[in-house]
Amino acid sequence: MSNNRDARYTTAGRALGEARIRNRPTASGGCGCPIIVEGRNDRIALESMGFIGPIEQVNRGWDQSRFVTYIFETYGILNKVDQGASVILLMDWDRTGGRLQRKIGERLEAFGMKIDHETRMDLVRAMKPEGRTVEGLKPHAEKLRPYIDMVDSDGAEEE
Repeated sequence: MSNNRDARYTTAGRALGEARIRNRPTASGGCGCPIIVEGRNDRIALESMGFIGPIEQVNRGWDQSRFVTYIFETYGILNKVDQGASVILLMDWDRTGGRLQRKIGERLEAFGMKIDHETRMDLVRAMKPEGRTVEGLKPHAEKLRPYIDMVDSDGAEEE
């Protein structure tokens, strides 16, 4: 990816804008597609960028089997609104996050679930110089918001 911050923010903003559209509750014109993150601070970072739909945290005191079963039973194989991925898996882009992304992704896919891994890969490529975590996006939220809002103008209006 380019060293050009504007180009990287454009790429990250596009990925986050598309995710925010899919994440928005169906009553607000979205798909209600949940985003799965590692913990509370990741959820807070996404909320700071205007995400208002379901955000599920892996770190909630459950073992992985219980968590994966809960996600499958709650959200199903495909998203009921757009028939796309039923969840957006967004683990950090450090070694632990990569391992979690792979393990949880494989377990969800074993249930036949369609998983969005692309959002994370776009953020890995675009935002690595700024940090390696979802929560690390929060300090950049103000700068990323215009790029996100270009893709998801409806989300900008809901604030």
